[in-house]
Amino acid sequence: LIELPCIAGGYPSPTVRWLKDGRPLPSDARWTRRLTGLTISDLRQEDSGSYACEVTNSFGSKEVSGQLHVIDPLRVTLSPKNMKTGISSTLFFTCTVEGSPEYTVTWYRNTEPIVPDQHISIQGQHNDTLQITAAQKFHSGAYQCFASRKGHTAQDFSIILLEDGTPRIVSSFSERVVNPGEPFSLMCAAKGAPPPSITWTLDEESVVRDSTYKTSQYTLSDGLTVSHVNVSSPLIRDGGVYRCVARNSAGSAEYQARINVRGPPRIRPMRDITAVAGRNTYITCRVIGYPYYSIKWLKDGMQLPDNHRQVVFENGTLRLTDVQKGADEGTYLCSVLIQPQVSINQTVHVTVKVPPLIQPFDIPSTSVGKLMYIACVVSSGDMPIRITWHKDGQLIVPGSASGVAIETKEFMSSLQISKVTLKHNGNYTCIASNAAANVSWERQLIVTVPPRFVVQPNNQDCIYGKAGVLNCSVDGYPPPKVMWKHAKGVGNPQQYHPVPLTGRIQIMSNGSLLIRHVLEDDRGYYLCQASNGVGSDISKSMILTVKIPAMITSHPNTTMARKGQTKELNCTARGEQPIIIRWERGDTVIDAERNPRYSITINKKGDEVISTLKLNPAERGDSVFFSCHAINSYGEGRGLIQLTVQEPPDPPELEVREVKDRSMNLRWIQRFDGNSIITSYDIEYKNKSDSWDHMYTTRNISPTNNQANIVELHPACVYSIRMYSYNKIGRSLPSKELTISTEEAPPDGPPMDVVLQPMTSQSIRVTWRAPKKELQNGVIRGYQIGYRENGPGSNGQYSIVEMKATGDSEVYTLDNLKKFAQYGVVVQAFNRAGTGPSSTEINATTLEDVPSEPPQNVRAISVTSDEAVITWSEPPRMTLHGVLKGYRVVFWSLFPDGEWGEMQNITTTREQVELRGLEKFTNYSVQVLAYTQAGDGVRSNVLYIQTREDLPGQPAGIKAVPSSPSSVVVSWLPPLKPNGVIRKYTIYCSSPGSGQPAPSEYEANPEMLFYRITHLSRGKQYQIWAAAVTTAGRGNISAKVTVEPAGKVPAKILSFGGTVTTPWMKEVRLPCSSVGEPAPTIKWTKDSDDSAIPVTADSQRQILSNGTLVLRSVKAEDSGYYTCTATNTLGFDTIIVNLVVQVPPDQPRLTVSTTSTSSITLAWIPGDNGGSSIRGFVLQYSVDNTEEWRDVFISSSERSFRLDNLRCGTWYKVKLAAKNSVGSGRISEIIEAKTHGREPVFNKEQPLLTHINSTHAGLNLQGWTSGGCPITDLMLDFRPKGTWAWQSLKANSTNQLFLSELREATWYELKMKACNSAGCGNQTSQFATTDYDGSTIPPIKSARGEGDDVKKLFSIGSPVILVTLGVALLFIIRKKRKEKRLKRLRDAKSLAEMLISKNNRSIDTPVKGPPQGPRLHIDIPRVQLLIEDKEGIKQIGEDKAAVPVTDTEFSQSVNPQNFCTGVSLHHQALIQNSGPLIDMSDIRPGTNPVSRKSIKSAHSSRNRYSSQWTLSRPSQSTASARTLTSDWRTMGSHGITATESDSYSASLSQDTDKGRNSMVSTESASSTYEELARAYEHAKLEEHLQHAKFTITECFISDSSSDQMTTGTNDPADSMTSLSTPSEPGICRFTASPPKPQDYDRGKNVAVPIPHRANKSEFCNLPLYMKADPFFRKQGDSLHDPCPAVPPREASIRSLTQRAYHTQGRHKTLDPAKQQALTLGHSGLGSLGASSGTSTLPQRTLTMPSSNNAATASTSSTGSNPTNSNKVGGSRDSLLESSSSALGRLQKQSVGAYSKSYTLV
Repeated sequence: LIELPCIAGGYPSPTVRWLKDGRPLPSDARWTRRLTGLTISDLRQEDSGSYACEVTNSFGSKEVSGQLHVIDPLRVTLSPKNMKTGISSTLFFTCTVEGSPEYTVTWYRNTEPIVPDQHISIQGQHNDTLQITAAQKFHSGAYQCFASRKGHTAQDFSIILLEDGTPRIVSSFSERVVNPGEPFSLMCAAKGAPPPSITWTLDEESVVRDSTYKTSQYTLSDGLTVSHVNVSSPLIRDGGVYRCVARNSAGSAEYQARINVRGPPRIRPMRDITAVAGRNTYITCRVIGYPYYSIKWLKDGMQLPDNHRQVVFENGTLRLTDVQKGADEGTYLCSVLIQPQVSINQTVHVTVKVPPLIQPFDIPSTSVGKLMYIACVVSSGDMPIRITWHKDGQLIVPGSASGVAIETKEFMSSLQISKVTLKHNGNYTCIASNAAANVSWERQLIVTVPPRFVVQPNNQDCIYGKAGVLNCSVDGYPPPKVMWKHAKGVGNPQQYHPVPLTGRIQIMSNGSLLIRHVLEDDRGYYLCQASNGVGSDISKSMILTVKIPAMITSHPNTTMARKGQTKELNCTARGEQPIIIRWERGDTVIDAERNPRYSITINKKGDEVISTLKLNPAERGDSVFFSCHAINSYGEGRGLIQLTVQEPPDPPELEVREVKDRSMNLRWIQRFDGNSIITSYDIEYKNKSDSWDHMYTTRNISPTNNQANIVELHPACVYSIRMYSYNKIGRSLPSKELTISTEEAPPDGPPMDVVLQPMTSQSIRVTWRAPKKELQNGVIRGYQIGYRENGPGSNGQYSIVEMKATGDSEVYTLDNLKKFAQYGVVVQAFNRAGTGPSSTEINATTLEDVPSEPPQNVRAISVTSDEAVITWSEPPRMTLHGVLKGYRVVFWSLFPDGEWGEMQNITTTREQVELRGLEKFTNYSVQVLAYTQAGDGVRSNVLYIQTREDLPGQPAGIKAVPSSPSSVVVSWLPPLKPNGVIRKYTIYCSSPGSGQPAPSEYEANPEMLFYRITHLSRGKQYQIWAAAVTTAGRGNISAKVTVEPAGKVPAKILSFGGTVTTPWMKEVRLPCSSVGEPAPTIKWTKDSDDSAIPVTADSQRQILSNGTLVLRSVKAEDSGYYTCTATNTLGFDTIIVNLVVQVPPDQPRLTVSTTSTSSITLAWIPGDNGGSSIRGFVLQYSVDNTEEWRDVFISSSERSFRLDNLRCGTWYKVKLAAKNSVGSGRISEIIEAKTHGREPVFNKEQPLLTHINSTHAGLNLQGWTSGGCPITDLMLDFRPKGTWAWQSLKANSTNQLFLSELREATWYELKMKACNSAGCGNQTSQFATTDYDGSTIPPIKSARGEGDDVKKLFSIGSPVILVTLGVALLFIIRKKRKEKRLKRLRDAKSLAEMLISKNNRSIDTPVKGPPQGPRLHIDIPRVQLLIEDKEGIKQIGEDKAAVPVTDTEFSQSVNPQNFCTGVSLHHQALIQNSGPLIDMSDIRPGTNPVSRKSIKSAHSSRNRYSSQWTLSRPSQSTASARTLTSDWRTMGSHGITATESDSYSASLSQDTDKGRNSMVSTESASSTYEELARAYEHAKLEEHLQHAKFTITECFISDSSSDQMTTGTNDPADSMTSLSTPSEPGICRFTASPPKPQDYDRGKNVAVPIPHRANKSEFCNLPLYMKADPFFRKQGDSLHDPCPAVPPREASIRSLTQRAYHTQGRHKTLDPAKQQALTLGHSGLGSLGASSGTSTLPQRTLTMPSSNNAATASTSSTGSNPTNSNKVGGSRDSLLESSSSALGRLQKQSVGAYSKSYTLV
């Protein structure tokens, strides 16, 4: 933030205008114009430039300008950071500075400035690089780099830690012994800083890497250096002392050890050694080979050591300490004892060198001009000795230039200076060198000089008040000390006193005296005296004279005057005469002769001069500085007088700094206070609409304040404000009036009438009204609803949701709440300023729900064989979700064959229940659930229990047949209720006339179900019975049978008949054991219709030698009754076995019940269970455009399910399959459902842009409505018009967004995209930024160029080309489709022929019981009924009003034409008529059909949503077609000449096992017949039928469980049995309309089909309901039973015609006086059984009066004249008016009934 000051004054008050670079400032929120200047916030580099402040009023203008330079702030980065290294390292620091290039860099270490020295150097153009070479320990610390620029600084620092980097050996090798050829490796590891390098020696010789020695070295990350020496095949010479030496710049370290290689010892040759006297020396005996006994050293025949300075180490090294030349010099012998009495020797010569020794000397001080002799004597040392001299570290070269001579002898050197001067001062060093060492001695030479004057003091004048210098300069060595003395007076000096040195008087470095401000007391004599201790002191005196310049001695500094009064100003001056006095006003000299307002007078008084200036009168402009100037030869004096002319103040300049809701902050500037202190301020304000008489006043505001807060205002109101200022003179005029609007404030009142209404177990609806208008304090933007759970365990915190305001009354539903929990709800309103108070908390409880967890600790105990006790404990309280009403125990039995028994349940309020009356020794599954008012909760896990054993029941059957004259064979069946494990069977045999009291008993194993009793008497009768035995005891006995042994035995079958149940694809054995004499023959047959078909052996069937029938891989069609017959010459016996094959269950009917934003509730009706109870359901669902299916497993008892946690506004696919003991059944049709919600939409009533200036644009994001699904992404793209590149922006908030850094005066294109889970919404717009001065710019006009004609031609030609291409493409597509249809027709015919031949075989097989048709599954994928008959259309001539079609035409038997067109849904193998092609892809079961154009048109997509129809095939080929028939006729002015009828029929799907005989591959029937129906029917329709338009009007699938659906009647007797609807009814209605004439003239050209002439054969194929029509009944009677051959099933169908079709229940009788109800029927036909499920098909008939008489219908075959009745077919809901007036209107308009409704069930 910066402020450019510009405070302007003037009267009238000037206006201020700011310019930048010569142009007015554009509008920008960062620039604020204030009374004190221009404030710029958020300063940027582009703000640099030239600024001008221009002030103007009616009297003129002024301008002040300045330059503003905006520079980037300094940023400093120092690298490296926090470095740790070793001593002697070289360090580099780099200081990187960002910002202005004009900066300086300084370096600090530990807050002290860094001074370059021999280690430290500063480099770089800006001193931005610091280098430290051979760093030492003291160089550690914190280094700082400071960059400075015009008072701004920035810095960065780095911590450097220097350690002692001298290497140290941290790991090494040890002494060892190796054999020749045995490889060894030596390792040495050292650490140091910097990391050291390692070298190796062997017996003082360097180890060189070659074929013998392999060396390696590497450094680890922690700085450890590791080196290895590997010797792969050592020899004796490779033994010795190995030494590793680690070196770096900080020093070195070493380690050594001996490696012995076995072999004959010997000594390496040793070099002679030179030792320095006084130091230590080591001599090594380099022995190789091993072993040896000892190493000895000898000198002069004596074994060492022989004194304290000699030491021999174990490894044979000899150390000589403090070597002495005479004693230690000589030859040394190393003797190695290698064997007893055997030694080897080697000698080495030691030469001792003595270093020089300089005798100490000193150099005395001397003076200039004297002689100097310095001697350096070497007292000892080996010759030759060289002596040299150095001065201050530099070698002295003797000669005249240096003035030094050097004389050197053998052991002495002297330095001679013939004439000493000051340049000979310094440090002198004598250096003596020989072969042993270099030694030196250093001393300092000091040369003294007495003081002398370089500049002598002289007399001089100084001006009073000015600075003066008294010159005095001296020289000498040591440097002399100067002292000044002063004696007052101008005569002879009396006594000198030292000059006091103060801040005004100082001695300069050269000895001169500086007087900064000369006073009169400074005049007199001055003495300059110098001394340095060498020779005598020197001194010199001088006289100082002080001259007085002209000066003002008296004048008023400030004075006051009233405006309009006379004022005098006085000024007194003194100084050297003469003196001239001049008056000035500001910078202007006052000329009293020219300006009569001024007058000047002068008076002299002693040495003073008095001047008076008079002003008459004083004005505001005189409030300036007046000055009087006194001038003489030595200077000028000035007196400054400030004159203040006082008057009432000017009004303050008032501005508003801040406006709030109930207060405002005012700031003012008092431009002119009247030259009198402001005493107070008054502020007045009022409502803008009021006068100042109703003002509010704030008085006596302190003059020290320049701002004030006005409080207790009302939000969102407009106020006028003005201000006064006061001083001692009076009150100012009022300030300029300001108009101010207060801001909005948070509402002061809560929402009213808050009401809570629980909607579900997890939602509460909240309704309320807006706060009172006077308490809203602005526009209510929305509301915050806070809710919290008030139950135990809740944290008491409110959860907040927010919604936008929609009006005075609001409603919001809180979702995802806890079930059956009490919630407290508060509502707060908010506006732009904030949130108001909350409403009083209101409590409501969510509705009850079912418990979400089952009862706990469920246990079951079997008490007896038919009783069990179930216990449990209550579910957790938090999971009840309501008031616990009780418990329900669900249990069912599990039979050994895998089937489930009937599911039972018991309700109780206790936590225990006794199950009584259970089956004995039976497995039971038990589940327990808790229930509330909302329903049943979750069941517990299935608990299994088995009742105890009991006495078994009696055997289910028993047979006894003779097998020989003395034996019989007994067979029996196990008990129906074994009540335990059968341990054995006991067979009893007794002879009634034998007199034996007790029967004979025989025991049989439980696995054997027959027993042969022998030793019986021929011709004697025996009674035989049996009983089963379990661990509980013997059960009831079976029935008693009587048998008599015989020699010849007729054929008898021991096996039993009955029902056998088995899963499909298994092997089944049907036993048929027989006895007889002679041996009987066995024959198996299978019942089919009314005949029995022998069972022959093939790959699937086999009859074993014992009579057992084996069926392999049984299927549904293998179900049925099988008969086994045993025959011999004496008789035969039969048994019948009913085989039931269980199959997977049929597909369920799946529907959508309800949907929400996150859930879909599904309901279904199960299909046939396939002969085995359904175990459960598998529900699969996925998002519509994916194939990632998710599975949900559902209990078998459920019939609905809710999918939760779904995405909002998303389509989902769902399918369902049932499972039984056999496996999973067919999957239901895939249905689609969509959760609530849609993509976001921008509200057109909301402004897209809130404000625009030259560089910014504000966007209103609140205009987006979410569509019910939360907005997740909000993306924006914008660009200047005419450019290609888009700038993208992603918004996080949904309130407001600013586009910044836009170009000024530019049109922009804007694209907005808001997305949620349901999709994305788009909004586009254009806007223009303003110019720099805030003005708008015009729209962009496209200039007409040379290419406009080409563009125009292109715009005209493009559509023509596209249309041409489209027509050609359409022609090609239609041709391709036609070819495809013909191909599909051929394929369909081939398939039809195959199916005909296949089904004819099954038709020929008779089946027991009532005739059954096959169940065919046809998926109908399109809703499109195509009716076309090109050949059967004739044109009505223009000269005819209509062509009457009379009933006589129906009796013609020649040239029959297809007028009554048959349309059938059928199996192609049965009938040859065509069927409709129906598409239900856009129909969602359970919903109204809505056009959904976005559905993909591909066949695979349509097939997913197909509806399934079930049709029945008659059992004979001559059965009539089930048709949907439509007749079209026209109506003319001669009366009713049109008839229309339509109907259809479909048979009930037979779900029994026998009905599966002709089932076509359950898994593939849907796809097979779909392709067949679509191809064959479509082709036939194109050949024979005419077009009609069909519109779907209603579609739904009922979820009723009723097995019947009655259409048009409430009479239960008026129903059909064999033509009943499916058990899961579904209805779709659609309307069909033929070409419709609009008036009489257009009706002339209406095409109508030629009437159909029915013949005998066609009558047989008419539908039953048409045969019941009076007209067709007449035709049937006249044909005298034209259909003599009627199969049994058709006979039952024909029996329906005796039932009356009462039309009263569906249609109104038009005229009771002229008509009677139409009744249809035949007499003499048998009635139908009442036990069948009933349902009626829609009877679409409508009786209408003609122009002559009313239509009547006969109830018998005679007595009805067809010419007197005209029948017109109609829908159940009549399409014609049911009154004569309505009919008259229809006749008058000559319009027939051209639309009809179809109901498909």
